[in-house]
Amino acid sequence: MNDSLVSRVLSTIQYNQFLAGLSGGVASSLILHPFDLVKIRFQVTETKTQLANTSLPYRPHYKGLFDAFRSIYREQGLRHGLYQGVTPNVLGNGMSWGLYLFFYNTVDVLINHGEKRKHLTFTDRFIYSTIAGVTTITLTNPIWVVKTRMCLQYSSSDKIIRYQTTWDCIRKIYQTEGIEAFYKGLIPGLFGTIHGTIQFASYEHMKALYNKAYHRTDLSTPMILTFSALSKLTAAVTTYPYQVVRTRLQDQHQHYNGVIDVIKRTYQREGITGFYKGMVPTVCRVVPACCITFVVYEFVLKELKR
Repeated sequence: MNDSLVSRVLSTIQYNQFLAGLSGGVASSLILHPFDLVKIRFQVTETKTQLANTSLPYRPHYKGLFDAFRSIYREQGLRHGLYQGVTPNVLGNGMSWGLYLFFYNTVDVLINHGEKRKHLTFTDRFIYSTIAGVTTITLTNPIWVVKTRMCLQYSSSDKIIRYQTTWDCIRKIYQTEGIEAFYKGLIPGLFGTIHGTIQFASYEHMKALYNKAYHRTDLSTPMILTFSALSKLTAAVTTYPYQVVRTRLQDQHQHYNGVIDVIKRTYQREGITGFYKGMVPTVCRVVPACCITFVVYEFVLKELKR
């Protein structure tokens, strides 16, 4: 690779997109982590009847969203309860948003010979989003495994390996299960790139249509909130089952023989509704999370451009 090609590639790297996305992901994760924790616990929790037929009597059963928050807070408090696993969540969301937006915009510039296209078609956005999503989930999957494991530590599950910190979790997973454990849930995660593709392509497309219709070059905060909420809600509802499958594969309390086994056993035990467990805390979380992320993203991006 000659120097001119290296220089051209380096000049196309969208550092500002990475920093803006990172800032948005970190902010939303810090504020809304308790909803994420409850969502993960709902996704793996079976009914009381099903629990009686398994070896997981210590798995708590919550009557609803409020009961989950109250029970977790009473048993473990705020820091070690509702904010359990917040470190890998903040790291994962920050890196995911940063890398996703970085790859999305860098691919745009590279494909278009060093210039960002001002008017992308929906197909362009779909392709760029898919490339960015696949690359991002492949790099960040180990972080999500650690996050899931730490969020699924129950106060009464003493026989299961306990993780004290994020680093302790990484070390123990590697020692007991090997490097392949960090890639559990990767296949449904790759399928889940459709989620990011629908979300970001929809957001960008709505933004482009609005700017064209009203002859604007930027969005007001209310419009950012509206478009980000609509795009995230659409993506969450249409692709939710993959999240349940991925979380169950990463669960340290159960063992599945791959994606097909998860789908088969979930359907046999719980029916189609099993694939939508945790939807309520997800909706409560994703819309404000996306709004916070995009508001921070647009603000940081604007400041960096100055």
